[in-house]
Amino acid sequence: MKWNWQQKDWPYFSYNKDLLEKLEDEFLYQSGLLVGVYSHLSKDNKDNLIIDLLSDEALKTSEIEGEYLNRDSVQSSVKKHFGFLDANTKIPLAERGISEMMIDLYNNYAEKISNDSLGKWHLMITYGRRDIKNLGSYRSDNEAMQVISGPVHNPKIHFEAPSSQNIPHEMDLFINWFNESSPSGSTPLPPLIRAGIAHLYFVSIHPFEDGNGRIARGLAVKSIADSLKNPVLGALSSVIQKNKKNYYSMLEESNKNNEITNWLVYFAKIIIEAQKSTILSIEFIIKKTKFFDQFNDKLNERQKKSI
Repeated sequence: MKWNWQQKDWPYFSYNKDLLEKLEDEFLYQSGLLVGVYSHLSKDNKDNLIIDLLSDEALKTSEIEGEYLNRDSVQSSVKKHFGFLDANTKIPLAERGISEMMIDLYNNYAEKISNDSLGKWHLMITYGRRDIKNLGSYRSDNEAMQVISGPVHNPKIHFEAPSSQNIPHEMDLFINWFNESSPSGSTPLPPLIRAGIAHLYFVSIHPFEDGNGRIARGLAVKSIADSLKNPVLGALSSVIQKNKKNYYSMLEESNKNNEITNWLVYFAKIIIEAQKSTILSIEFIIKKTKFFDQFNDKLNERQKKSI
């Protein structure tokens, strides 16, 4: 079997633009709604929302890969960065690392990517790991990088990535494509198409020993934020985690050729669902605020806590 990166048209992905046009329009519409409802929040509520969303994404992007982190530690790490917690508070390495990556995505969404910036992300999410040879740098082993499942005596190969010798060249091409497909690049792409390709393209190269999925989702978030010229207030990983079996199935279906319409439609719908989820969260905060504004002086402390 030949994988997508072994095809003659790699890495020139093809897709049906017409099938994605309505999804791009819906995405922009939902983006406007999101900005509108967000503007009605108080500063304190905005701060709390950002902390909750970044913490949830840090937790869920890790859970997708089977790593379950401590929620309180992740949230403490995010709060510490924004100055809501003592700077000397100790945070476990794994929780600190993925939180730092989420915060970097939030603060530096408009910056171009490079080998160094991707290496820094990898170093963040592998803090304290002793089972990885190349921390913060691309894989170098001569053995094939395979995604497998099943028993040792009869494994199922879901994907095999390019050899480590090809990684520098492949990543140079990827980084150039990502930067040039941005709104300020020479060949800008619509937001959903760029985000979907960025994710699939990166995981197909699979440049690191571990953490490729988390970085790929980070690149998708960065791509969306860059297109909107605002940090993403979304729940991408949270939505994926709800049905990660389908997510992995779509990735496997899409790694055998470079016609990727089905993948882009799937991923576009995930992004839009994430937007809607965030809008619902904000609307709930607004309703809660209005409720307490109306009834706060009529409630005792026990009733407030219960509500």
